[in-house]
Amino acid sequence: MNIYEGEPVRDVFCMDSKSFYASVECVEHGWHPLKTLLVVMSGDRENAGLVLAASPMAKKVLGISNVSRGFEIPNHPDLKIVPPRMTLYIQYHMRIQEIFRQYMAEEDIHTYSIDEQFGDLTHSWKLFGNSSAEVGQMIQREVIEKLGIYTSLGMGDNPLQAKIAMDIEAKHEESRFAHWHYHDVPEKIWPIKLSDFCGIGRRMERRYQLMGMQKMGDLAHSDPFVLKNHFGVMGMQHYMHAWGIDRSILAEKEVSLSKEKSIGNSQVLPKNYARKGEILTVVAEICEQVAQRLRKASVLGGTLHLGIGYAFRGGGKGGFHHQLKILPTNQGRELTRTASLLFEKYWDQSEVRNISITVSSLKPAGSLQLNLFEDPQQTIKEDQIDDVIAQIRNRYKFTSIVRAHSLNEGATAIKRAGLVGGHAGGMEGMDGDVL
Repeated sequence: MNIYEGEPVRDVFCMDSKSFYASVECVEHGWHPLKTLLVVMSGDRENAGLVLAASPMAKKVLGISNVSRGFEIPNHPDLKIVPPRMTLYIQYHMRIQEIFRQYMAEEDIHTYSIDEQFGDLTHSWKLFGNSSAEVGQMIQREVIEKLGIYTSLGMGDNPLQAKIAMDIEAKHEESRFAHWHYHDVPEKIWPIKLSDFCGIGRRMERRYQLMGMQKMGDLAHSDPFVLKNHFGVMGMQHYMHAWGIDRSILAEKEVSLSKEKSIGNSQVLPKNYARKGEILTVVAEICEQVAQRLRKASVLGGTLHLGIGYAFRGGGKGGFHHQLKILPTNQGRELTRTASLLFEKYWDQSEVRNISITVSSLKPAGSLQLNLFEDPQQTIKEDQIDDVIAQIRNRYKFTSIVRAHSLNEGATAIKRAGLVGGHAGGMEGMDGDVL
């Protein structure tokens, strides 16, 4: 029996822009993206700096990664350091999308991230070339010629194959192109180490290793029913992926906040925070942001997760992650109270550099949950205040109305409201004018 009988065979590609932010900066300054030593860094070089992107040559010659700190960057006479320009990167992303639209319908384009996109040429490649691979490379060349951005392109019979072909082969080929099919699975996919495969992390790899599996080929030849008993739906998905099977269709993908399993936000602080009051101020601001996103999605959260990352120069061992079940809510006050309790319980006085708040156990916000231990009128009043604040911010800007704690020393919300993007902004859901 042919395991691939009845499986969809499409012409899908996955394109990744090499060191996107750094490449855009090189193009804008007239430098070659693949030959220039350049880093895009937010903050200063001494302590607060954070590398958002490094050019391929900077990674190769200086060993700089996208998570390096400013003080870790070695001195080099040819190294160029530039500040981030998120609006410019978004503009380049949109120009890449415009090129895609010349070759396929809007519904056949799926944006995975600002520097990685999928496209389905199944219904359109015959209009432009002799094969889907030829058209895919045509798109790749057009991005270089029109924008100066070098990309890696993987193609496959489905989105999974396209993604893996790009990550495993195209990124390491001189042509920056790879095309995989179902019949390539034994040669291409089965030798891949488990944690090198998309969707399998180190923790899951260790669990599979305890069952005697090291590579994707071991997973492909295991008993799928045993995998399902051990890992549920995820085990079956990994089994299918080990055979290169992915039945998703780009045109049928839906993105809905109501289907999210969790809503959260994280922030890399502009410097190392050592004072408890300053840290709790930022915790309150992030909780307020998460609460507004919950309201925008019309859901309540029943579990709050707090993640604290210690600074490299701190005395801690990396930080901590803890969660606590709460009465379902989307009120910033309740989230702040819970997050503050978790912080005070587990903080060991180390300097803090990263804070994340995530709320899960979501359910529709059909009614207001009252607490038997609090004045119900006060709870209703707080809910009404949050609604008014949300309406004002949605109509105007985040800074049109702020909580008093955002004026405290160490607060970051007002400054971040004027920035753009995940690293530079982080105010998604709070300010309609911020991307």
